[in-house]
Amino acid sequence: MIDLSIPLLRLLTTPDAYGPAIFGWLITGLFGLLAIIYAFLKWQRRTSLNWIKAAAQAKKNVWKELKVPLSPHSWTEEFAHDVQPCTCSVCLTSLVYPQALGTKATPRNPVHRCSVCGVVAHFYCSELAAKDCKCVAQAGFAHVQHHWSERWIDMDDNSEMSAFCSYCDEPCGVPILDAPTWHCLWCQRLIHVKCHAKMSEELGDVCDLGALRRLILSPICVKEDEEISRSGMLSSITGDIIASSDYGQIRRRRHRSKHGSARSVNGKLHNTSTANTVLEFVLNRLAILKRSISQSKDPILKKGGRVLSGKDTHNAWQKKGRSVPYGQVKKYTLVDLPQDARPLLVFINTKSGAQYGPSLRRRLNMLLNPVQVFELSSSQGPEAGLKFFSNVQYFRVLVCGGDGTIAWVLDAIERHNFESPPPVSVLPLGTGNDLSRVLQWGRGFSTVDGQGGLSTVLADINIAAVTMLDRWEVNIQEEKSDGDRSKMQSKFMMNYLGIGCDAKVAYEFHTMREEKPEKFYSQFVNKLRYAKEGAKDIMDRTCADLPWQVWLEVDGRDIHIPKDAEGLIVLNIGSYMGGVDLWQNDHEHDDDFNLQCMHDKMLEVVCISGAWHLGKLQVGLSQARRLAQGKVIRIHSSSAFPVQIDGEPFIQQPGCLEITHHGQVFMLRRASEEPRGHPAAIMTEVLVDAECKGVINAAQKKLLLQQMALQLS
Repeated sequence: MIDLSIPLLRLLTTPDAYGPAIFGWLITGLFGLLAIIYAFLKWQRRTSLNWIKAAAQAKKNVWKELKVPLSPHSWTEEFAHDVQPCTCSVCLTSLVYPQALGTKATPRNPVHRCSVCGVVAHFYCSELAAKDCKCVAQAGFAHVQHHWSERWIDMDDNSEMSAFCSYCDEPCGVPILDAPTWHCLWCQRLIHVKCHAKMSEELGDVCDLGALRRLILSPICVKEDEEISRSGMLSSITGDIIASSDYGQIRRRRHRSKHGSARSVNGKLHNTSTANTVLEFVLNRLAILKRSISQSKDPILKKGGRVLSGKDTHNAWQKKGRSVPYGQVKKYTLVDLPQDARPLLVFINTKSGAQYGPSLRRRLNMLLNPVQVFELSSSQGPEAGLKFFSNVQYFRVLVCGGDGTIAWVLDAIERHNFESPPPVSVLPLGTGNDLSRVLQWGRGFSTVDGQGGLSTVLADINIAAVTMLDRWEVNIQEEKSDGDRSKMQSKFMMNYLGIGCDAKVAYEFHTMREEKPEKFYSQFVNKLRYAKEGAKDIMDRTCADLPWQVWLEVDGRDIHIPKDAEGLIVLNIGSYMGGVDLWQNDHEHDDDFNLQCMHDKMLEVVCISGAWHLGKLQVGLSQARRLAQGKVIRIHSSSAFPVQIDGEPFIQQPGCLEITHHGQVFMLRRASEEPRGHPAAIMTEVLVDAECKGVINAAQKKLLLQQMALQLS
């Protein structure tokens, strides 16, 4: 580049040459090229809109004949800036507006997104949207029909299926080159609009739910019970709320309607006199917003002891990129479920790790039946989903969250006392995701796209092998100042327990995340902050006196703790703190300990020599010191020490920690990552079918699954 720029500079600065003229021609040519690119992009945009309009018009004509069950959209308000798709599904205009040069285009107003099918509309267009969302409850119908729709969102989960028409096998999905295309909201297949009539004549319009049919809860088995409307009526609207920007938008639209302005909606003209209906909707929405501000305990809505105004509240939600659901809450029940059905029950913790939950839930709603996807919160635990599936004999569970979320769901499954407990799979959303790594489901949500997308993960769950996981009970007993024993407290452990420097780092990290959750927005940033806390402990060395304040007992034998130890870690699985293998089965050791296994009813104990040693373990430059292996672990402490159980830290007062075996739970291991994984998955399916046909009972199936897991581990 430098060799080329020097002769060009000489040419432009030489007075006798044609430098200035050449420079002018270059500038003119550059502007011409930019004009051509702009014209091409504008033409491409217009072509894409015409393509979608043609698909929408053809869809309306076909639905009149097919009588497909339809449902209104379930709108949620979004203040996020990364709106996708970027076109309103009603008026077919852009959802974002260009800003000044160098700034990011952002929506002027909150947009409405359907939580079921994913389409997006302006907040003033959503009331005019057609009732064309997929119906999640179709009890009474003989079969499921294809729900053809315009392709607003490209899932990009299966490139082969997304590239070809399901009828003629010709390429489709490119607006400029191909005819208009539909995609089914149930089976995710694509079809040319011109091919639909031929397919209906030859094959009918029955949908088999696609490649994920065994995981999808069929809508013909779901019955809508009742609707619980929002409590309260529109009583009064204060002047501040009436003067909000939303109301101003409607007033301007009403003013335009007096002069006969009109808007194009899906290729048809609708006079904006319908703004009266829109006005009523907006006023009701603002009343609900006012009531939620006065009743909510969310710290976003309060600041300095006062309730934020509507504008401030809007900005607070906008900064967090959160969604505001509104509408009616519906209840469903399952009816006439086939005996061989194997639906998937999904739990999502939207606050885990980098907080991918909201976008993940939309994608799962599009791939599955939304009634089988449950969001976990402080007000709703896993019990709601387990109760909904209480009459389903065989089903699988997907937990989207971190290790703490998995423990939460496993506790709920145990309390439910299933005769045949459902096996649990994991979609990692947390920071460490150690159990997910051991079960081969990945180290984080960012790896899902690299593994073939969400559809591939769901397909792997369908063929995953069942394995066992030991669960341990931790009895915590504190000593009072007079030497008496206080009341015992119990917790459960499935991954590991740490006391000392590692727990201290986890405790500081947890405290900071509780105080400022907005700073923990990605898995990478979380790990950086974790490393920062570890660097502080290197200098402080607050747990250097651990060998003199703590003593270890394994199966009734006292175990010597090295003098340089600053932390003890009790292990159940072969992954710690984001993938570190502390026991190291694959290495040669000069002791006689057995190999580590997550279902051998044995625990392993190692020690570490401070936060610096912990950092070297992370990068593979050191090894932990193996101390003991046993079935009953007791840790006594004479002073207060930080303790963490599966990443949940707390301060343990002087007393005793006793760890004993509690039981075993069924988990799903990704079969595609193991040489013997697929045979194990096939054997698991054979045992389930045998129980379904009455050849074996639930207890026999559980015993056979346990033995199979031991033999194939």
